[in-house]
Amino acid sequence: MSIKTATLNGVTTIEIARPEKKNAITVDMYAAMAQALRSANSDAAVRAVLITGQPGIFTSGNDLEDFMHRPKQGMDSPVFQFMKALTTSEKPVVAAVTGAAIGIGTTLLLHCDLVYVSDEARLAMPFTSLGLVPEFASSLVLPQLVGHVKAAEKLLLGDPFTAQDAVDLGLANAVLPATEVVNHARRMAERFNALPPGAVRESKKLMRRASSAAVLETIAVEGGVFQERLTSPEAREAFTAFFQKRKPDFSQFS
Repeated sequence: MSIKTATLNGVTTIEIARPEKKNAITVDMYAAMAQALRSANSDAAVRAVLITGQPGIFTSGNDLEDFMHRPKQGMDSPVFQFMKALTTSEKPVVAAVTGAAIGIGTTLLLHCDLVYVSDEARLAMPFTSLGLVPEFASSLVLPQLVGHVKAAEKLLLGDPFTAQDAVDLGLANAVLPATEVVNHARRMAERFNALPPGAVRESKKLMRRASSAAVLETIAVEGGVFQERLTSPEAREAFTAFFQKRKPDFSQFS
């Protein structure tokens, strides 16, 4: 298992800890993160959740090899359980983006309440380049947040962007030096210890009320299309090229 969890001073930390694989997330890791979020949500002593990674890498997204051998199957699969646990968390969720955040490493930030990004971080959602489609309701939330044309750069073209871009787009609160981002995020998470938990919980619920049903519906719709795309010729070419360490050739497709 490559997910570390700990609860200290009212904050449950979920640490993605697989640096030898650039923190690529497996099915088992999704299951562990989903369980950690559910446990934090039901523990009265927990006032906030902190999600973080390793120095220089937040997560490179799905572990493609694991993903191809154990594809997500239906809304009960661990990846969807993680998505549901994060989007429905009643506790504030703080993210410390310690480095590169690829794919779901970026889309999960759309469902956090506070986001702090290392000045070394680079973010990207390269779904189309893999023959896939956006996930984690990013096709809904990102255009609402940044507008259609900016979202198209990130979701259709897959353009990478910097930590400062993330702040400018409204995806993050602040850019911090790499050595300070986790400690700063933890301090912000610990601030909830001094606030009335019921008021925080109800305020978060009100902030999410208008979009919560649409987010869950979009996750399901995207998931169905994503599943279909996994077996498409375009995705097969993209994955084969990735494992062969070559540039994919999409010229044959129309």
